[in-house]
Amino acid sequence: MPDNDEKPDFPNPREEDIYAGDRRISRPDSAIPDWHIPDAKYRPIPIAWFAAAFLVQMVVLFAIFFLLLGQTGWLTIALSSLATGAIGMWTWDRGMREASNGWRITTIVVLITQLAFVCLGASARL
Repeated sequence: MPDNDEKPDFPNPREEDIYAGDRRISRPDSAIPDWHIPDAKYRPIPIAWFAAAFLVQMVVLFAIFFLLLGQTGWLTIALSSLATGAIGMWTWDRGMREASNGWRITTIVVLITQLAFVCLGASARL
């Protein structure tokens, strides 16, 4: 036992991190104890890929549709189809290929549905 004058030989968490194996148990830069903060890394999730594809396609198809209002509907349909294919490939390359069947089917359905609305609007100019 240390005397009252001696302090135990513990590291100062304000000066250095304290480790238990490979896990840091002292986090002097945080008011929350370490056990409240999970040790994790960023893992993209399918809803983020789905939302990005949906929003990017919505903006791109909107721009194509209104920029080509004075042109034939076939040009709008062709460029919208190419853009939808590119957005679909981009989404699959980001990781949707490894997502569950539900996310993949939903993404395909939403991309085709948005394209169908643009084709329906452009059909008046055919």
